Amino acid sequence: MQIYYYTETDEDQRAAHQGADLTPEQLSVLGVIAYHFPTVDGVNELAASRDYKNRDEVNVSPAGMGAIYEEKVKMFFHEHLHEDEEIRYILDGRGYFDVRDENEKWVRCALDKGDLIILPAGIWHRFTTDENNYVKAMRLFKDEPKWTPLNRVPELEENKYRKEYVQSVQQALQV
Repeated sequence: MQIYYYTETDEDQRAAHQGADLTPEQLSVLGVIAYHFPTVDGVNELAASRDYKNRDEVNVSPAGMGAIYEEKVKMFFHEHLHEDEEIRYILDGRGYFDVRDENEKWVRCALDKGDLIILPAGIWHRFTTDENNYVKAMRLFKDEPKWTPLNRVPELEENKYRKEYVQSVQQALQV
């Protein structure tokens, strides 16, 4: 997994936008956990330890989504949060998860086959494929599969999960 600051340009969101590199330790301050598992066995162990009971697979590509592909990729790229963890394991292809740091800068996490990312509830983030327009990912869920994005609006700063997330980052920065 590559982790770096996202460089704002007029380029397609699917371009790398590579800025200064960050370390996994810097990413962990944001509550983001990253792993690399060459096989699904490691994912199974992690899922059991974190009490994930359900999973599915998604093929984010023109072939996998048909005519709605471009619309979906644009939707995934809207800044949003979830009220539960988001955990994704890349089975094939490449995708980008962008997360906001404590200074509101975008941090891009480039995930390839075997990479797994866990985004905490309440973190502002977005997703896109790379320029190859293809990523196949396993989505893991604690309960029934659901994906409910809450698009960023000022009122969401008062959301319980957002407030808990902000507090956890502030505490991590003080250590």
